[in-house]
Amino acid sequence: MKKSIIIFSILLVTIGTGCKKWVDGYRVSPNSPAKNTPSLLLSVSELAVFSAYNGQLARTASIFTQQSAGTDFQMQDVALYSIDESANLNEWKSIYADGLINMQELIELSGDDNPRYRGIGRVLKSMTIGLCTDYWGDVPYSEALKGLDGNDFYNPNYDKQEEIIKNIQSELDLAIDDLQSADEENKLLPSTDDFIHGGDAEAWIKTAYIIKLRYANRLSKKDGSGSAQTVLDIYNASGLVSGDDAFAVYGLNGNELNLWSAFNQIRANYIKMGGYFVDLLKATNDPRLTIYCSVDDSGGYSGTPNNSFETTTSNLGSLYGGDDSPLPLALYSEALFIKAEAHWRLGQNAEAATALNDAVKESILRTTGASDSTYEATYANETAGSITQDKIMTQKYVDLFTQPEVWADWRRTGLPALTPNPDAQLTEIPRRLITPVDERIYNTNAIIVSDMLQKVWWDQ
Repeated sequence: MKKSIIIFSILLVTIGTGCKKWVDGYRVSPNSPAKNTPSLLLSVSELAVFSAYNGQLARTASIFTQQSAGTDFQMQDVALYSIDESANLNEWKSIYADGLINMQELIELSGDDNPRYRGIGRVLKSMTIGLCTDYWGDVPYSEALKGLDGNDFYNPNYDKQEEIIKNIQSELDLAIDDLQSADEENKLLPSTDDFIHGGDAEAWIKTAYIIKLRYANRLSKKDGSGSAQTVLDIYNASGLVSGDDAFAVYGLNGNELNLWSAFNQIRANYIKMGGYFVDLLKATNDPRLTIYCSVDDSGGYSGTPNNSFETTTSNLGSLYGGDDSPLPLALYSEALFIKAEAHWRLGQNAEAATALNDAVKESILRTTGASDSTYEATYANETAGSITQDKIMTQKYVDLFTQPEVWADWRRTGLPALTPNPDAQLTEIPRRLITPVDERIYNTNAIIVSDMLQKVWWDQ
C-alpha cells in the first residue's frame, strides 16, 4: 500500500458528497493525537462507511447483478466488465485512509474509559474491512493500520480472507460487550455525533448481530450446514425485531446529498434501472416498483437491458434516489432472509418458509409503509412443500436493492440466474475487483490479482 494511504487521513470534506453541516467546527486533522476526540473520529468513520457502502462500489455491484444498468462513460465500462486497476483506486484509498485508520484510532483512543465509542468503532471497522475483503479477497489488514508506527509497516502484508472473517466475528463479539457497558462506565457517551443510531447502544448491538449473521452466512460454500447452524445460533441470541435497521443518512444541502442522487445529478444518464430487475418487479406486480423506480420517458416503468445503453428508461425512484433519502446498511429483513436460507440448508423447510414469509412482509412494510395482502398472498405464503432456495434468494435480491450484499449473495448461490452481458469483454459476470494500481506499484508485499473471474476464498 502506498505510504501516503497509510499515514494520511482525509478530512470529511473530501469524501465527495459529505455532510458539511455535521462537521462544522471539526477543522482539525483526524490523525492529530493532541486534538482528536472520540466524537470527531466517530463522525469521520461513519461518513466513510456511507461512502464505501453507497458510492461507486455499490453502483458497480448493482450493475453486475443487473439491478442497474451502466449506460455511459465509466458506468458503461462497468456494464462491459471493463474495469482496470485504476478504476476503483479512490474507493480503495477511502476504505483505508478515510475509514479503517480512523476507526482503529477511535477504538484505541476510546479505550476502557469509553467502551460505547469503542464498540461502535469496532462495528464500523468490521463493516468496512468486510466490504473490502468481499470485493478484493485477501487484503492488508493486521499490518495495514500501523503506518504511523514507522517504516516497518509501509509495505503491509496481506491477510487471508478466512482470517479476516474470523477477526470480524471476534471484533463484533468485543463490540457487543463494549456496547453493553452501563452509562456510568463511560466518561463520554455518543449522541448526535452518531449519525446512524444517535448513540443508542441497543440499536448498535442489533446492527452488530446483523453483521455477524452476514459473515456467518458468507461461509455457505465452505461449510453449508456448519455456517447455517452458526447463523441460527447468532439469530437466536440477537433479540432482533422489526425495525432493527441501520441506515446511512443524508441532508438537503449540496454536499450532504444521498450519494446515488448526487451521482445522478452530476452524471445524468450514466446509470439507469436494470432491465432484468424492472421486468422482475413488473412480472410479479411488486408494490415496490413505483418507489424503487422513477417514471421513464414514456410515462411507464422500464429498465435498460444488460447489453444496451438506452437512456430513456427509468432512473432510481424516490425511496432511495431522493436528495435526502436514507440508504440501508443493515436491515432486519436481511437477518430474516439469512435465517430462512440457513433453515433451508439444514433441511428445515417449514421454518425456512416461515422466515421467508416474515422477511417479505417486513420488506414490504418497511419500504411502502403498509402491508400488501395481494402480493403477500402469493410471495409471502410459502410452505414446507413450496419453499425453494431460488424463492429465498430472489426475494432477498429484491429487498436488498442498492446494497453491495446482493453481489455477494449472487456469487455464493448463483441466484437469481443472471445472463452475462453478451457484449462484455468477459464471458462471465465478474466475481471480484482486481488489485488497485497503487498496491501493485508501491506495496512490495502486495498479492497482485488481475483476473476479475478469479474467485475470492469464500466463493470457492
